[in-house]
Formats: sequence, C-alpha cells, structure tokens
Amino acid sequence: MRILGIDPGLAIVGWGVLDYQASRFQPVAYGAIRTPKDTPTEERLRMIFDGMRELIETYRPDAMSIEELFFDNNITTGIRVAEARGVILLSAKLAGVEMQEYTPMQVKQAVVGYGKAEKKQVIMMVTKLLALKEPPKPDDTADALALAICHAHTGGSRLASYYNQRL
Repeated sequence: MRILGIDPGLAIVGWGVLDYQASRFQPVAYGAIRTPKDTPTEERLRMIFDGMRELIETYRPDAMSIEELFFDNNITTGIRVAEARGVILLSAKLAGVEMQEYTPMQVKQAVVGYGKAEKKQVIMMVTKLLALKEPPKPDDTADALALAICHAHTGGSRLASYYNQRL
C-alpha cells in the first residue's frame, strides 16, 4: 500500500510518501510545498492545491493520512491552516484517494510509543524506522512521514479491508 502523509499548513505543507508491505516501510519521496508569505492567501491556496494535485498524480497513493487541526492561542493562524487543510482534503477527494485523520497524540503513540513524546523524539524515530541517513527537513516533512507511519501502524483493519477489496 502506498501512503501519502500530510502535515497541513499555509506556509509549509509537509508531505511524505511511503510504501508499506509485509510490515516494512519503504520511503518513496518526501518534501514540502512552500508558499511565499507575501503572497495573497487565495494564491497560496491555489499553490497548495496545484502542489497536491501534482503529488497525487506523480505518486498515486492508495491512502492519505492528515493531521487533525489543533488550535492554539492564535485563531488567525488556525483559520489559515484550516483553509489550507480544506484545499488539501478537496484535492484528495477529487482524486479519489482514501483519507484518514489522526491527532498529534495518535501519531506520537504510533511512532514513538508515547502520546506525549517531544518533536525531537518523533523525528528520531521517523529517521530510524525509515532507515534515513539524516532527519528529514523541514520538521513538517518529518511530521508528514510520521503521519504515514501512523496510518500503517494504526490502520490495520483499514489496510486489511483495502487488500480484501482488491482481491
């Protein structure tokens, strides 16, 4: 199964593509969609949509895992991230990609084994689990890979269902 992990944002959308088969991960590609801060929001959203469409067309994922939105004290930033997240969800839906959402705690639990792990622990485990030579940069990309790993680890019944439908 090919999984596209997405860490949503307006300035940076982290992404990571993994193949998962027989309990083994194979990193395919990872990176970030970046939008310039001085660009109008609607143009940044179009850039994210175009970037997502290109990712989906290039890597043909079977599933997409995305982080659930978490609001902190800055509501303005939260709204902009929510707008970007909406564009990301729409791009996957239009392409027919199955989607699953995970909380930050679920991702940390699946990757590190502890739901309150620190970001550096998540990055270290992503690097180790995927046998990467160095930690993925930026951190948003590491988070996206962690989301893909989380989907593989916690989506067992969904993965089995996926394969049974394909047989």
